[in-house]
Amino acid sequence: MALKPLGEDSYPEPVMDAGRGGAGLWRVVVLGIVLVVVAVVFSLFGDRISPELVMTFVGVLAVAGVFFLFGLAAGLFRFATSEERRTLSHAVVDSLPFGAVVADREGKISYVNHHYGSFPGAMTNGVPVGVPRLFSGYADAGEAIYRLSRAARDGRSAIEDVRVPGGLGGSQVEAGRVFWYRVTVRPLPQIEDARKPLVAWSVEDITRDRENNETAFRDLQRAIDYLDHSPSGFFSADAHGHIQYLNSTLADWLGYDLAEFNVGQLALSDIVRGDGASLLMRGRGDGEIRTEIIDIDLVRRNGTALPVRLLHRAARLADGELGETRTLVLDRSSAPDVEEELRAAEVRFSRFFNDTPFAIATLDGEGRIVRTNAPFGRIFHWTEEDKSLELQPLRDLIGEASRDKLVRALADATAQRSEVEPVDAVLNAEGDHAVRLYISASEVSAGSPEQVNVYALDMTDQRKLEAQFAQSQKMQAVGQLAGGVAHDFNNLLTAIIGFSDLLLLKHKPGDPSFNELMQIKQNANRAAGLTRQLLAFSRRQTLRPQVLELPLIVDDLTVLLKRMIGEKNNLTVEHGRNIWPVRADVVQLEQVIINLVVNARDAMSGGGSITIRTANVTEAEASRMRFEGMVPADYVLIDVEDTGTGMSPEVIAKIFEPFFTTKELGKGTGLGLSTVYGIVKQTEGFIYPVSTVGVGTTFKIFLPRYVPTAEESAAKAAIAAAPVKDLTGHERILLVEDEESVRAFSARALKATGYEVFEADGGEEALEVLEDLDYAVDLIISDVVMPEMDGPTMLKVIREKMPKLKIIFVSGYAEESVRRDIEDDQSVDFLPKPYSLDQINSKVKEVLRRMDKAE
Repeated sequence: MALKPLGEDSYPEPVMDAGRGGAGLWRVVVLGIVLVVVAVVFSLFGDRISPELVMTFVGVLAVAGVFFLFGLAAGLFRFATSEERRTLSHAVVDSLPFGAVVADREGKISYVNHHYGSFPGAMTNGVPVGVPRLFSGYADAGEAIYRLSRAARDGRSAIEDVRVPGGLGGSQVEAGRVFWYRVTVRPLPQIEDARKPLVAWSVEDITRDRENNETAFRDLQRAIDYLDHSPSGFFSADAHGHIQYLNSTLADWLGYDLAEFNVGQLALSDIVRGDGASLLMRGRGDGEIRTEIIDIDLVRRNGTALPVRLLHRAARLADGELGETRTLVLDRSSAPDVEEELRAAEVRFSRFFNDTPFAIATLDGEGRIVRTNAPFGRIFHWTEEDKSLELQPLRDLIGEASRDKLVRALADATAQRSEVEPVDAVLNAEGDHAVRLYISASEVSAGSPEQVNVYALDMTDQRKLEAQFAQSQKMQAVGQLAGGVAHDFNNLLTAIIGFSDLLLLKHKPGDPSFNELMQIKQNANRAAGLTRQLLAFSRRQTLRPQVLELPLIVDDLTVLLKRMIGEKNNLTVEHGRNIWPVRADVVQLEQVIINLVVNARDAMSGGGSITIRTANVTEAEASRMRFEGMVPADYVLIDVEDTGTGMSPEVIAKIFEPFFTTKELGKGTGLGLSTVYGIVKQTEGFIYPVSTVGVGTTFKIFLPRYVPTAEESAAKAAIAAAPVKDLTGHERILLVEDEESVRAFSARALKATGYEVFEADGGEEALEVLEDLDYAVDLIISDVVMPEMDGPTMLKVIREKMPKLKIIFVSGYAEESVRRDIEDDQSVDFLPKPYSLDQINSKVKEVLRRMDKAE
């Protein structure tokens, strides 16, 4: 579209107005064609048209012509100029506060508005120039204009802020001033009359806005500089205690590099000593902003204390959430002047008041809290959520059982009584959180609301230790009783089993008395199993540890366990990969698994699922577990899980106690889990129940991983596996036993295999027998627990005359407990009670054969 000059203050017609002039021209052309057609029709068909019709048509044209001539003369009609055809959109664009240019992508201008023409250099000889040419003479604008030109050619939108020193045209008055122009380009929608795609350019002077922003930035920088170099510290924290800002002064005091500080990197607990962080996070429940004065110690980066005074503000937002805090920090570490001695003493007291390891509170005459120190909030979980809590009664924070005693103690303190007994209480918020309250009268000035001082010690850990100690004492006492009963019972069972074996040597399977004798021996063996349970509970049973593969042990028990739990219960076994070996007594370990499965069955009266799992637990995994008392190490884990009724915390606390059972009367002894606990502990393992009422229970057993030493591996390879077959002998044996029936059976058993046996009923008699025999014996078999002189004491005396003598100790207690009482146990072997005829003869033959090899 061609452009034409419109005078000094006028600009080319916009492309959107070109259609209006074109439409008027087309109307004239159409009217002319119509008249030409009528003339041709009259010339060709004039002889066929009546003269009256022709005259009528000519008359109408004459009348219309005369009418339009009179209308034009009267001013009813006039010819419109191009200026009069300017559209409303043209007027709006002309009034824009920034320059606007419409051009094609090659830069040929179609329209510019009035504001653009006001820029210096925008018009050359009355003809507008393009935006790239307008900024072509300015070096600082080159790159930006190039990017905009590329965007215009590609039909893309783009925006750039262009820096022009002195402004467009080069202002002489403000040559040193920098002007900024925001230049944009964007493609326009396709227009019917436009031959090429058009783009719209805009040029806006934003110098004033940039100067305002730079001024505000400089003011902000000056404010930050003033704050950073102020003689006092300052910091701000969010609602979670993360520090959002600290000034350079405080950073220097604390030893932090401000250049390395990131928002949220430090927490209040990192720079505030002890429980002081809780004092800075309380705020007010009503949202009121107030300034608190807090004397406290901050922590430098190197761990040293910095005594400070804080002017602290914390507020809550409209929704109740704690807002950001603002805290001014005053350094109190320098020595005070003489005039400030009193203030310094107050500061020191406030620091000590908030840094004590126990809680302190002052109460009014009604027992309501007036003032507290920092540990009080931690111990009592008291945060001053709203204004009403500032006068909350202390009795509301403790359990009901101790409230009456607290009220009496407060009354005694208010009455100025010299001795007020401490009050042991449990917090109302947590049932297991115990405190001891020391109460005294407050010596304050008249009119002060503070009348009673309360000092609270957190006794939770001590209460737990006391409960554990009492429990261990009770378990030890019952264990001693059970162990003593089992020891005496083992003596009786040894005689019963031994004499049964002697009788069975005389009665063959065809003998009528053979079945009765077998019944006696079998029932005696069952009774021996009961004593093993008692000894396992007291942790005094004799373990025969061996290296075991747990998956094999569990798999061997699977058939038996399925038969025990019945058809309505489902048993699942899951093994981890490459389970480590453990060292344990296989019989006792089987008993542990069986007892736990039976308990799981009884907890699922309506049927359910039992799952046994084995897995390895590394030392790193064990350290992340929160089981009390378990030392981090490598363990093999056995899980016995059921889908039964589960247990409450009160029941879990008692399940390992002897004779405690949740079963009906007559259906449980209460020794099952006690026995399991004793076996696991004696194997140096750990057992923990995890239970949810209505969901089920899981018992977790952690057994230490077995790693053989080089000596053990060499000894195992050297041991001959061939069993002893010939049990006869001719050696001289001294038998020392205070239980006559056990001594009689043992003597007969050894004499029957050819040994020469001498008997003694105690340690002192044994020494006399040895002296009579001139100490010419090959082996001594002795009980451990005897009146007057026990076995270890006797051995110590005999060692003076016979340093290389071999001895076999027999006892109903564990071998480990026996060996602890022997100074030199290198030549001592052990035979647990009850033992059979074959067991005593085999043990004697094994020891004598070892002696022969050593010689």
